[in-house]
Amino acid sequence: MPTMAPSAVSERVSASMTASSVSPSLGTGTALTVPDPDRVERDERLVRRRFWQKLRANLHRIPFLEDLLAAYFCATDPATPYRAKAILLGALAYFVLPVDAVPDWLLIAGFTDDAAVLAAAVQTVRANLTPAHWGRAKEVLRAETGAGDAGTTG
Repeated sequence: MPTMAPSAVSERVSASMTASSVSPSLGTGTALTVPDPDRVERDERLVRRRFWQKLRANLHRIPFLEDLLAAYFCATDPATPYRAKAILLGALAYFVLPVDAVPDWLLIAGFTDDAAVLAAAVQTVRANLTPAHWGRAKEVLRAETGAGDAGTTG
């Protein structure tokens, strides 16, 4: 597989991440995209059904646990704006899917694609991640791993 520059990877990941939950632009020449409600609903069901099982099965292999948990709590918070929720659910659905660009079972590179997708989503909706989301993430991280400061990227 050819090596891509970091900016190209970021653009590609961002495009694939938003394609999961966002419909194509309206063809008006604008870059406006509208979240597809059916896709967002499917992503939410998938995430709610598989998130905790996947997280716990890979707890000590995921270096971005705090960001992952904060994204989950933001995506499932009724107060989160719909567009931010759609973006985060797309990234979280990518995390829980059994098949992705880099298989998760690969020891070193397994979660790099998941981390890139999540980082792009978190960066896009950072303003919607509240101190309460980060606080819950730290609490759960402490409870699940016994360490509250491991796995932090943001």
